[in-house]
Amino acid sequence: MAGELALVGGEEFRSGCEEMDIEIMKASGQSPARVLIIPTAAVTGPAKAANDGVVHFAKLGGKSSQLMVLDRSQSDDAAFVQSSFEPGQAPGVVYFTGGSPDHLLETLAGSQLLRNIIEAVAAGAVLAGSSAGAMVMGSLMRRPRSGGWIEALGIVPGVAVLPHHEGSDPKETSKQLQAQVPADITVLGIDARSGCLGRPGSWRAVGSGNVTVYRGTDWQVYSAGQNLPAEI
Repeated sequence: MAGELALVGGEEFRSGCEEMDIEIMKASGQSPARVLIIPTAAVTGPAKAANDGVVHFAKLGGKSSQLMVLDRSQSDDAAFVQSSFEPGQAPGVVYFTGGSPDHLLETLAGSQLLRNIIEAVAAGAVLAGSSAGAMVMGSLMRRPRSGGWIEALGIVPGVAVLPHHEGSDPKETSKQLQAQVPADITVLGIDARSGCLGRPGSWRAVGSGNVTVYRGTDWQVYSAGQNLPAEI
């Protein structure tokens, strides 16, 4: 995997995300970075979510656009999705908004869109996801309604993401996770407007909040600029 990944804890495109999102754009190696916003998960307001992202990254100096993939038929429509990945115009950052992780997972898994994205990352693009967008990238994902855990896309192997982690009690969360998640899964509790940027084996915390790493019976909190354990 040539490009980096960004797992964001939620409340994307808001005040407090600026430094983190500038880092994400820099990681693409493009100047200005071409940022593609995909609002698939935002089932109750995808147009607003996409527009918020386009405006936000444009203010930060990015060349931003949107790809309105809203359902499975669109994610498998090669002509529709490949127009955003043409040679010479391919995005440096692909950014999935928050919303419904179930809908996003069902729309992405095995799709033409996902194949295009993986190819873009192999060529150096950054794949970023906030909240639901980050959840589906792990090996496991907790379903919001049932609380059960299911297989996710596995783009980040051996990892599961708990977004909107600010205000959570790490001691209590650790106890719950020990009863729910296999011991070989590292769970990242990521605060809103915060994230992890990097790739397996080389992650750093970014943003205005913290990242809590849960591994077995242990947990540790990391703030912006700190490197996460190399085992992740």
